[in-house]
Amino acid sequence: MEHCDDESTQNAMMEEIMQCVVPLTQDQYGNYVIQHVLQHGKPEERTSIIKQLAGQIVKMSQQKFASNVVEKCLSFGSPEERQILINEMLGTTDENEPLQAMMKDQFANYVVQKVLETCDDHNRELILSRIKVHLNALKRYTYGKHIVARVEKLIAAGEKGVSGSRRSLAEIEWLV
Repeated sequence: MEHCDDESTQNAMMEEIMQCVVPLTQDQYGNYVIQHVLQHGKPEERTSIIKQLAGQIVKMSQQKFASNVVEKCLSFGSPEERQILINEMLGTTDENEPLQAMMKDQFANYVVQKVLETCDDHNRELILSRIKVHLNALKRYTYGKHIVARVEKLIAAGEKGVSGSRRSLAEIEWLV
């Protein structure tokens, strides 16, 4: 894709890729193709990929190869696209079921960490308030400990004034 100078060949390749987004996302090697398009492709290609994955983000986050693609969606998607993914992870009730499952999962916990890293302050506070409910339980899970460590790192960063606004991160500390 990078070295092809012929626009019609590029378009044909991209059309083929766009018809196979979900299987490529889950494939040992194909996931790198989708990650590359997310990172270096056109905004409309990114949007198409995210739309195709929407509705199955939690499931994809729990798969070894697809979880890396979901992380790229969070890193390179627009704020609106990122919000769609975050809403899906938070679920439709206060039960936190999708988020709770993701925090304990060997692959999805990295997606949760990426969400905390890439989201805006409002979403970060919302997600951290949901995580807070499960903090003690997460300490008992191998992969939940990664989330606990990330939350503690966010608090430490807030205390040092490294990232975000002090007030916002001070509120996060209070939540946890």
